[in-house]
Amino acid sequence: MKPVQDLIKGRDSTVFQVNPSMTVFEALKLLAEHEVGAMVVMDQGKLVGVVSERDYTRKVALQGKNSRETKVAEIMTRAVVTVTPATGTLACMALMSQKKIRHLPVLDGSAVLGMISIRDIMNDIIAGQEQTISQLTSYINS
Repeated sequence: MKPVQDLIKGRDSTVFQVNPSMTVFEALKLLAEHEVGAMVVMDQGKLVGVVSERDYTRKVALQGKNSRETKVAEIMTRAVVTVTPATGTLACMALMSQKKIRHLPVLDGSAVLGMISIRDIMNDIIAGQEQTISQLTSYINS
């Protein structure tokens, strides 16, 4: 399995982010626009949280709050679990499973380099298994 830096290397370097003072509705529009399930919450260049569709569902919709009035700061996950570029994908998968999360910000020091999702991890695992199968098939047939 690869280190996380390999997963984010070929991507656009834009890190999708929201501000804690934005409304949840504004954040949802950005999530939809960028076709992502979560974004980092940045305040004055500092990572202060993560906001996801799950946060919206559990902390706004199910509690009868109004997304046009509720601020991101009220629903964001503040205890952010992060990884470094050198973290391996298997370690990420274990961490995501243990913490029951679907997204991990990738930090180099305090700089946010990107965000990986459980889908990124699964795609890497599947690619690794396909490569192993191909190698074994080639070995058996030779």
